[in-house]
Amino acid sequence: MKVAKFGGTSLASAEQIKKVCDIVVSDPERRIVVVSAPGKRFKNDSKVTDLLISLAESKLSGGNYETILSEVVGRFESITTGLGLDNSVIERVRHNLMTLLNLDTSDAKRYTDSMKSAGEDNCAVVFSAYLRKLGYDANYINPGEAGMILTKEYGNAEVLPESYKKLEAYLKNRSGISIFPGFFGYSVDGDIVTFSRGGSDITGSILAAAVDAKVYENFTDVDSVFAVNPNIIPNPVPIASLTFREMRELSYAGFGVFHEEALIPVYRKGVPVAIKNTNNPDAPGTVIVLNMKTPSQPVVGIASDTGFCSIYIHKYMMNREIGFGRRLLTILEDEKLSYEHTPSGIDDISVILKQKQLDTEKENRILKRIRDELNVDSVFIERDLALVMVVGEGARKSIGMAERATGALARAGINILMMNQGSSEFSMMFGISAADAEKAVKSLYREFFVLGPITPI
Repeated sequence: MKVAKFGGTSLASAEQIKKVCDIVVSDPERRIVVVSAPGKRFKNDSKVTDLLISLAESKLSGGNYETILSEVVGRFESITTGLGLDNSVIERVRHNLMTLLNLDTSDAKRYTDSMKSAGEDNCAVVFSAYLRKLGYDANYINPGEAGMILTKEYGNAEVLPESYKKLEAYLKNRSGISIFPGFFGYSVDGDIVTFSRGGSDITGSILAAAVDAKVYENFTDVDSVFAVNPNIIPNPVPIASLTFREMRELSYAGFGVFHEEALIPVYRKGVPVAIKNTNNPDAPGTVIVLNMKTPSQPVVGIASDTGFCSIYIHKYMMNREIGFGRRLLTILEDEKLSYEHTPSGIDDISVILKQKQLDTEKENRILKRIRDELNVDSVFIERDLALVMVVGEGARKSIGMAERATGALARAGINILMMNQGSSEFSMMFGISAADAEKAVKSLYREFFVLGPITPI
């Protein structure tokens, strides 16, 4: 079977849902469908999830939430009316929202997660009702009943290992089309918990792994994954296929097509992923696979992301000091900081991390601890950095990749503050000023995609 997930823009209106239904029923192997909450219908529209968050905040603060509630109900009512569904469907949606509104508000995070789930949950109810109206055997699936059991981390839950067998037993041999709401599940003690935003991708991936799907199809609003952000380079080269490792690197560095955590379940099970366009389902799309025998070219994509900082440390004879790196990372662990990269030399080391983790108080405390506990010669923090990634499994068999990349950046007048290339040699990371990020991507794209790839050895 195939598991197909549809994003918010694919489900934003009755017309979009009709397109999705046509796609689903065109292939009898699409037996599990994961739906997001209705997204934006136009540029300045609101996503239903954002409205639900505002609704929860208003209720928690004791404000007047009736206007927001009416807007949420109105969004679903416009969809059910456009689909020609009877009033019982919208009444079910209204009843669900009122039930959630009246839940205990003593735990704000628990309450907000319950309210956020209503976007996907009610979209699944509406979608299954429309398929049944068309005469198809389609059923709404409650994630708790199916076995989607998650850790009790509100807004950032993770799937528990026992979920996979429960989901397999519940879903694999069901008849008809199962409509599964994305983004949320239940804790062991029965509370609704959500993944991080964009988590419907994760739901689809978990289900595809659980039932050992033939393919996990992720439908969105673009024809494929592109070699670079289309907002930076108009009409960039599409990527026909890439590996999970390549996609992971590109997602990490700012590619917004796929939630970066969503790849984990299908990667571990070896289920291929197909990214396709709801509005152009006949387009080839992009396929993500475990391994590729012969990479088509050295570089598949270039990505960048901002909001990083670097803790730079210098100590003469650092390389001879046993345990220095461990003690440095212990300080970061004590402060509950995660880090991204640690490029180093014999007497120098930099630790790159997301700068939003550091407020002024924490920054001063960390600098003091590094000076006092590690007795360093100098330490400082450089903010407002961007990381630019050049990614491609074919790079390891191509001579001159680093030279071409650094040369392109030099010709664009960009100062490289740091560079990191792992032993796998399939990605190069450049740390630069955030102000130069877009210019860097343009220069690297021209080097590897306009001037043309080099021939692998």
